[in-house]
Amino acid sequence: MKIVILEDEALAAERLEKLIKGYNPTFEILKILDTVEEAIEWFDHHESPDLAFFDIQLADGNSFQIFEQTQVACPLIFTTAYDQYALKAFKVNSIDYLLKPIDEAELAKAFNQYEQLQASLGNRELQAVQQALRQIKRNYKSRFIIRSGHQFLSLKTEDILYFFSEHKTVWAKHINLKKHAIDMTLEQLEEALDPSLFFRINRQYIISFAAIEQTTIYSNSRLRVNLLGMEKAELILVSRDRVGGFKAWLDQ
Repeated sequence: MKIVILEDEALAAERLEKLIKGYNPTFEILKILDTVEEAIEWFDHHESPDLAFFDIQLADGNSFQIFEQTQVACPLIFTTAYDQYALKAFKVNSIDYLLKPIDEAELAKAFNQYEQLQASLGNRELQAVQQALRQIKRNYKSRFIIRSGHQFLSLKTEDILYFFSEHKTVWAKHINLKKHAIDMTLEQLEEALDPSLFFRINRQYIISFAAIEQTTIYSNSRLRVNLLGMEKAELILVSRDRVGGFKAWLDQ
């Protein structure tokens, strides 16, 4: 079996490769990819492997973005550090996912499931993945219930300009330029938000396209972003390792 791994943490990729070889030494790891951009490039120019392991959250974006820009014509097993409810779609559609840290028993179950599907369903695994991805697309968070004094307000996700972390609290900036505390971490928000609409530019900010007033070159490898409702003097930079993904996101 020929396998491709998409994982941006070197130690995690190394461990997964070791676990796969431990399960079956004849399995061949064709390539270890570590970014959305590299994965798109690879699948554009190479024959599809028998199976791919995709980490969901990568340094330059969300792996679901790959399907919007290229064809991945092989069954997939997704890996994630966050057990979000939307991932249940993979179980329903008979495509497994592995929760990090991955252990030998869970990997063996995933391979057994894959082998059973191969024997009984042929190429229908890919259709199941695509159906699961559509289900996840529908399940992206569409609104947030937040507390304002003695009231609870409903904020539409489409009306939020950006999310940011400040003083150990995560805030949502509304289009009316008011901010509201959100009871989620930025990591959880990355999983819950539609990646075609929101992008995490650094450790502190997840922004929408509508929030961007201006993007300028800050240095040879960094970009500066001016956001609605921000003081002009405030410096908000796209992390160096996210610049490529950010440019691709802007150009989608």
